[in-house]
Amino acid sequence: MLSDTDLGAIWLTLRLATTVTLLLLVLGTPLALWLARTRSIFKGPVSALVALPLVLPPTVLGFYLLIFMGPSGPMGKFTEALGLGTLPFTFWGLVVASLLYSLPFVVQPIQNAIEAQGPRPGEVAATLRSGPWDSFWHVTLPLAKPGLLTAAVLGFAHTVGEFGVVLMIGGNIPGETRVVSVQIYDHVEALEYTQAHWLSAAMIVFSFAVLLLLYLLQQRKSAVGLRYGS
Repeated sequence: MLSDTDLGAIWLTLRLATTVTLLLLVLGTPLALWLARTRSIFKGPVSALVALPLVLPPTVLGFYLLIFMGPSGPMGKFTEALGLGTLPFTFWGLVVASLLYSLPFVVQPIQNAIEAQGPRPGEVAATLRSGPWDSFWHVTLPLAKPGLLTAAVLGFAHTVGEFGVVLMIGGNIPGETRVVSVQIYDHVEALEYTQAHWLSAAMIVFSFAVLLLLYLLQQRKSAVGLRYGS
């Protein structure tokens, strides 16, 4: 049903999605905390930049990332100076592109979860002589757990389903940058509809499972809220 090439694309996709999700949770949580708590005049512009991938065509983002990370781009010159070469058409190039493209799917759920807490938990923690760092680890993060779970699920799923950005940045190198979405495209181009059906069906099942998990998490959150609110 699935060839070795298909299985390799699935493995690469899962590896990419896992790497991107973990990095986004580490990098996106402080950003979400700042957006939720700040009163800076820069909140609006930063929020717009974070949400930009939601409305920007993937090929546009991929094109400018290709220039930015290419041999003549600032990041390309920097990575070459470090002896790392350029990032386009490599796995880590896909990681950088996916970080930017999936950023709003991780930052916004965490930001909403922190904003929903309000200032009261932090104020109570401060009266108990809890510093900002302790308050963040022992109050803010535990209360934001549903948002973190939602962010992880959405970030992982969105990275799995990427096509335009990964094709622009990674191309189509087997074992290096050929993810599931690109593999399906290759099957269709070669008129290999049976293989395309199997991979597409797997993506449909995966997408349904992700959405079901997300709804179950939301229902559980609502049930817990009603229990403690009553």
